[in-house]
Amino acid sequence: MDPFVTPEWLAEHRDEVVLADARMYLDGRSAEAEYLQWHLPGAVFVDVGADLAAPASPEGGRHPLPSPEDFAAAMSRAGIGDDAVVVAYDDAGGVMAARLVWLLRTTGHRAALLDGGLDAAVELEKQRTVLPAADFTPVPWPPEALASIDEAAHGTAVVDARDATRHAGNAPDPVDPRSGHIPGAVNVPCRSHLSEDRTLRPTAELREAFERAGVTDADQMISYCGSGVTACHNLLVAEHAGLGVGRLFPGSWSQYSHTDRPVETSPEPDPAA
Repeated sequence: MDPFVTPEWLAEHRDEVVLADARMYLDGRSAEAEYLQWHLPGAVFVDVGADLAAPASPEGGRHPLPSPEDFAAAMSRAGIGDDAVVVAYDDAGGVMAARLVWLLRTTGHRAALLDGGLDAAVELEKQRTVLPAADFTPVPWPPEALASIDEAAHGTAVVDARDATRHAGNAPDPVDPRSGHIPGAVNVPCRSHLSEDRTLRPTAELREAFERAGVTDADQMISYCGSGVTACHNLLVAEHAGLGVGRLFPGSWSQYSHTDRPVETSPEPDPAA
């Protein structure tokens, strides 16, 4: 299953999938409260911070991977079973909901992002959708899908999904204790994959963005961001573009910046260039 599906595909297969609202906000807003204001009809709510992450710590970062058992319990509560096909969305072009899709795909489940997300909606509703609890078997996180902090520090194709300003690190970081990026990491901002309507850019443009950054084989790529959420979007986009399947550094900058490891800063790109 491709990591992305269109609204037309969803309309054709709506009775065959579990639709999941997996938005998250960095400005303190409650994603659940926003879900209860407006969401796609029949979508269940999945809390990215509570359901798709373990408690934050300096050693593990702001959104460490949940234990397989906790993840399975969260999926079961949401009505997502072992055989479910999941289509997830948010209101940010998929950069937050990518965490759910990546976790599911990495453990062998069928899941995809809805291209355009909430912006592609024809109709919305407020009523919470509650599905019966489903059987979801805990599966260990595959080691080949993950990169450690040491591997991220010495990798040859390390990609930072944060915006150019945070990657450059010339101002205090708004969330983490140090500014900058992992030395040698290249910047491919996840939001740069989206058009103005927050749908994916054409596949050729997506491939070109990675190739300009020196990534021609995503099987060698380690993806990170602030806390391991939007980095999943880069992994899904690279796979969609036919570049292969990369690895996630779950702790990302929120873990790395709490260490005394070296950091690198760089000039921000000239918007007029």
